[in-house]
Amino acid sequence: MTTFIHRRQVQQHCNCRPPCLVKIETNSETTEQSQDSHESKIGVSNLMAWLCLFLILSTCQTTWALDTRSESKLSHLTRELLESAREPEFFEWLKRIRRRIHEDPELAFEEHNTSQLIRSELDSLGIEYKWPFAKTGVVGSIGSGLQPWFGLRADMDALPIQEMVEWEHKSKNNGKMHACGHDAHVTMLLGAAKLLERMKDELKGTVKLVFQPGEESYGGAYHMIKEGALDNFQGIFGLHVAPEIPVGTVDSRPGPMLAASGRFIATIKGKGGHAARPQDTRDPVVAASFAILALQQIVSRETDPLDARVVSVGFVEAGQAGNVIPETVRFGGSIRSMTTEGLVSLQQRVMQIVEMQAAVHQCTASLDFMEEKMRPYPSTVNDEAMYKHAKQVGEALLGESNVLLAPMTMGAEDFSFYSQKMKAAFFFIGTKNETVKTVKRLHSPYFVIDEEVLSIGAAFHAAVAISYLDGHAIDTQ
Repeated sequence: MTTFIHRRQVQQHCNCRPPCLVKIETNSETTEQSQDSHESKIGVSNLMAWLCLFLILSTCQTTWALDTRSESKLSHLTRELLESAREPEFFEWLKRIRRRIHEDPELAFEEHNTSQLIRSELDSLGIEYKWPFAKTGVVGSIGSGLQPWFGLRADMDALPIQEMVEWEHKSKNNGKMHACGHDAHVTMLLGAAKLLERMKDELKGTVKLVFQPGEESYGGAYHMIKEGALDNFQGIFGLHVAPEIPVGTVDSRPGPMLAASGRFIATIKGKGGHAARPQDTRDPVVAASFAILALQQIVSRETDPLDARVVSVGFVEAGQAGNVIPETVRFGGSIRSMTTEGLVSLQQRVMQIVEMQAAVHQCTASLDFMEEKMRPYPSTVNDEAMYKHAKQVGEALLGESNVLLAPMTMGAEDFSFYSQKMKAAFFFIGTKNETVKTVKRLHSPYFVIDEEVLSIGAAFHAAVAISYLDGHAIDTQ
């Protein structure tokens, strides 16, 4: 005779399947059991199976309901924050701040007026802060002061570019411009601060507002970390404007996103003299020319085509007269790799090639990778869990179709120093207005943004922070 018994009363809830039945072959004595007893066991077995199935389905339904309520809560939160940030009075406040900063751009570690404006706004909102970090940096604090601490970051510095856009709020500082949107970054974070302050009693932890100097080539993030501005943070989120994608969209990707980047300056020294008697000289121009050409072989002949790297020479300085061979030549440029290890390898090869080419031409060479003045940036790598969290917030805020997968690019960002220290996510936020035919990229003297992005960025910042604290608090109960 063959009958069935339960392998276990309740299976893993996540399987959502009826309990498994195991077939048992019995001996001849078992077949002599009464038919009534057999039918009774079959009935009990069936009853138990149905009861277990009911329990499992109930649990699955409860889990689904919890997920649905969680999604509903996030949708409600993002909608409420965005509606608040788009209120006419709030939006006008955002535009005023952004335009004041845009009119008064300041270069790396010189952001004194910008820092003062930030502190004044935080004072008016009743938000505590500490400063200075890295000369002009400010770190505000909203919430209970207790852990977890979650950071939101904005960079403050401008570029040495003459603005060519003619409008009412054009830069008043000759040769300086917010051509990378850092004025918008500061404004969006101040907007988030205002939204968060309204909800400070509901925060399940502490939000840290990181206003950072010197992102443009000078590694302000590194100096903020070095001075202890981000001690005890559990995570951090950052936004950067993107003129290539429309307002109302954001993009990012998990894992490596932006390249590691470094600079170099090479000096080749020879023996100068009259151009009519090259035999009496040791021509550094020829040596530098061979070195520059040889550097191009690093990527084309030494690097796996699937391993993204860049070596670019940006300037060459030699003599001033056409009939004089100079004593020295200086040239320099940028090296980039999608991995920090790749950047180290590029540094080693640049040094070897320049020194050897100089020696071949009876000259000497020295290289400066400016590791203190213009510290090399590591690769920006998004923590996958943090990326997923911010992506879900973005989808609730803007809709799934407006949260895009960004390509990896060879641009660099000193947010990468934060991503080395803690769980981090970095997103681009669209500033393109579809009614404008021409789109100028970052670092252009004609760069403009659609200021609608200010409200979206403020809400996105605030929603990422609030929901992170909510989720972390649940995990630690």
